[in-house]
Amino acid sequence: MKVVLFAGGLGTRLRDYDENVPKPMVTIGYRPIMWHLMKYYAHHGHTDFILCLGYKADVIKKYFLEYNECLSNNFVLAGGGAKIELLNSDIHDWRITFVDTGAASPIGERLRRVRQHLAGEELFFANYTDCLTDLDLNAYLAHFRASGKIAAMVTVPPNVSFHYVAAQGGLVTSLTDVRATQLRVNGGFFVFRNEFFDFLGEGEELVDAPFHRLIAKQQLLAYEHNGFWKAMDTFKDKEQLDELMAHGTPPWEVWRR
Repeated sequence: MKVVLFAGGLGTRLRDYDENVPKPMVTIGYRPIMWHLMKYYAHHGHTDFILCLGYKADVIKKYFLEYNECLSNNFVLAGGGAKIELLNSDIHDWRITFVDTGAASPIGERLRRVRQHLAGEELFFANYTDCLTDLDLNAYLAHFRASGKIAAMVTVPPNVSFHYVAAQGGLVTSLTDVRATQLRVNGGFFVFRNEFFDFLGEGEELVDAPFHRLIAKQQLLAYEHNGFWKAMDTFKDKEQLDELMAHGTPPWEVWRR
């Protein structure tokens, strides 16, 4: 199956990290967070990627055009550096389509602009490029196929602490930690049938009007995941992912198990 990755946003909350690096290219260990996500999909056999580019598209293109396999693989160096023999490889079987979908396009519009690259596909994955997980992708896909629905989204428990506030007459009447509620949040990791494009209008955000149309038709499946899931929205989130990386095999690296 093809995997559509939304890699064109501004990532404004991480701009202080390096304004010249687009969010998908912010590194966790040796590789950008988007690479970790692509490696996750490739581990499950999905190696045909469509990148919806926008902000700093040239940085992403240049990274893959100059990709150095040696940085994250074992290799043998011989002939004084004249010969390199890779002992394993990352991207030799990946197919990556690079599409500039506009610097300011909403995510739904980015998806519309790569529709031609999904012609003939019954199903396809779609994903933000700033979140990682240990989700059992095969079980998720099987559940979606069996449902017969048009779209699915992974839902996860909130992993940040903030409080809902109820007030009356200018006085707080209750505080509720969001993690103590039954509410769940959108974890990304979407699966769509090609019919989803019938629900997607020009210039729309992905999870606003199109998803409400699906809900009205009872065609949006929620798949609960309670394992590891982490989004990199802020520099603090990056530091937490770096710490997981530094302490051994991080939970999203399912390909190492």
